[in-house]
Amino acid sequence: MSGNTARIQAIQDISKRTPYQTSMPEPLSKIWASDVFNLVKMEEALSKNAYKSMKNAVETGAPLEPAVADVVAAAMKEWAIGKGVKFFSHIFYPMTNVTAEKHDGFIATKPGGNAISEFTGSLLIKGEPDGSSFPNGSLRMTNAARGYTAWDPTSPAYIMQTDNGATLMIPSVFMSWTGEALDKKIPLLRSNSAMNKAAQKVLSLMGETEISNVSSSCGAEQEYFLIDTHFANARPDLLLAGRTLFGAAPAKGQQFDDHYFGAIPARVQVFMQDFEDKLYKLGIPAKTHHNEVAPGQFEIAPYFESANVAADHQQLMMTIMQSTAKKHGFHCLLHEKPFAGLNGSGKHVNWSIGNTTQGNLLDPGNTPDKNLNFMLFCGAVIRGVHLYGPLLRAVIASASNDHRLGANEAPPAILSVYLGDQLEGVFNDIKDGKVTASIDGGDMDLGLSQILSFKRDPGDRNRTSPFAFTGNRFEFRAVGSSQSVSGPLVAMNTMLADSLNWIADKLKVELDAGKNLADGVLSVLKEIMSLHGNVIFGGDGYSPEWHKMAVEERGLKNIPTTADALLALREESVIDLFKNTGVLSPVELESRFEVYSEQYILSIGVEADLVVDLATTRIYPASMKYLSELSETTTSMADLKIKLGGAIIEALASETDNMMAAVKKLKEAKAKHDFDSAEAHMKYCADTIRALMDEVRTHADMLESIVADDLWPLPKYQEMLFIK
Repeated sequence: MSGNTARIQAIQDISKRTPYQTSMPEPLSKIWASDVFNLVKMEEALSKNAYKSMKNAVETGAPLEPAVADVVAAAMKEWAIGKGVKFFSHIFYPMTNVTAEKHDGFIATKPGGNAISEFTGSLLIKGEPDGSSFPNGSLRMTNAARGYTAWDPTSPAYIMQTDNGATLMIPSVFMSWTGEALDKKIPLLRSNSAMNKAAQKVLSLMGETEISNVSSSCGAEQEYFLIDTHFANARPDLLLAGRTLFGAAPAKGQQFDDHYFGAIPARVQVFMQDFEDKLYKLGIPAKTHHNEVAPGQFEIAPYFESANVAADHQQLMMTIMQSTAKKHGFHCLLHEKPFAGLNGSGKHVNWSIGNTTQGNLLDPGNTPDKNLNFMLFCGAVIRGVHLYGPLLRAVIASASNDHRLGANEAPPAILSVYLGDQLEGVFNDIKDGKVTASIDGGDMDLGLSQILSFKRDPGDRNRTSPFAFTGNRFEFRAVGSSQSVSGPLVAMNTMLADSLNWIADKLKVELDAGKNLADGVLSVLKEIMSLHGNVIFGGDGYSPEWHKMAVEERGLKNIPTTADALLALREESVIDLFKNTGVLSPVELESRFEVYSEQYILSIGVEADLVVDLATTRIYPASMKYLSELSETTTSMADLKIKLGGAIIEALASETDNMMAAVKKLKEAKAKHDFDSAEAHMKYCADTIRALMDEVRTHADMLESIVADDLWPLPKYQEMLFIK
């Protein structure tokens, strides 16, 4: 038997590869933010008044005068041109989870044929891409195409260096001609503003007199897979859908737990160093990297930054990660579940709030029971998650993340809050109408003289919780690896703003009635726990017992698919939430439902078409060729059955027939188009199309274990995951 499949060729090509050569890394002090036009560079380049205005805008959100924009534009242009830049771009973030950019030259022509470089404040402030060609959820028609980008001065401009040149990138918002938000940045900025206003009301009632702007911060842990480019190029499903639609489990996967935090493969280490040097030049504070649980899976985590900058940096990180991986001969997979049966990839969004005068408002300190500011803000989060759990589920909903939620490596699709033993005890005491001292974690002493003892945290961590308190922040663990963090941040900021407004109203009533501050706060917290304490859960979020208890006893919702989750965007309570806080108008919110439901339907459609194509044009021919080659070795079917005991030929024929029968059913189901609503179409995709795709896969994966290895057309899991 012989075969010359793309898979075999990929293995041969990998064996001939030469390592990617990188230069010696430069010291961090030399490269840090070298390609960023930040406040440090502005202080050197701007007049004192212009710099002061920019500093106030960045740190407090204060408005800028047009004259300042002219000064900044001139300085920004000179800085960029000095680094070899000829083009600039207003980079923005449409409702696609990826970035968009239109490049313009600094060039302007003069009479007589001369050319000069030009970049004014008006060019800095405004750009004009097409507003109808991006996802807009019926906010713009094809014949109403005008849209605008506008400079966001709170996120620094930077230079994107590529092999083809350098471009000045200007972070921007994106809106329609009629003023609706067409992007992910405008709602994020609005949500932070709404949260700041509500937080300042609460802090004022708490007796704080100096209160600087309160803002949210984010640190998003990014998980991803790396496979050799040769393998990816031989897998149309990876290139077009981001995940393997077929693939039998290898004999060795992650069952030994030997990959997690193991020694990083040398080739991957070189990639990581190159990747992170690029991040450092752009001022992205990458802090930690390591092997993740599954073979071929890794993680990178940055320091906390302000939410708006962190969201921009997250998008930039994904772009650079994929382009750098390509240079090193890797294909970077950001899909939430690229390999069935192995851990998927998340993007754990660590979220906190604070300011320069009161500090981190989600830091409990050593005695959280006495830290009234913390208790109120933590209580606000508890209330928000309980009231708006379906919204939090909706903002992490996608066709790809559905494969991950509820599996062993991801929190279930039930939104609950984990506080840890110490805090859970404090809040339960408040619910019972008493206040006792919070427990201490005690000392960690192993009885070994050479190992220093240290203070143990007062509570354990819980990796099965979708929304967990982890010391001085909450970690939204259910966010998908390919997603923008803006959606989750918008939801968290907005629900917090709503809860803080509610708390401010309740606390004012208590104080006006003559209660002292401590008693007033405890009264408000007791009401929160009575109404919303059911959302707190510290046990195993994967257990069937919790799933039953959550729904039947606590009234929480288990929302398994995107088809179910996106309906939350049409609930009256969610519409009112965004409307009352000024974050999204009803029309803007409805546009998001339309965009995300369409993306879900299209994603499932692409996968279904790929399943039909690969099964028909690759797997079926390989199976028939093997059957033919087996038949040539014998004079009759009877002799063949004697030689093979009947098992191989019967299994081969049966699984091939069953696979093609399932393909036929999938094609027929895919041809259905008479849906009266997006909800019905999504439900059909979730319940019918997905099930038929899985049916085809079951038979195809069985064929992988039967067909001769040199005839199998697609790279296998054992090759993609372990050959580096």
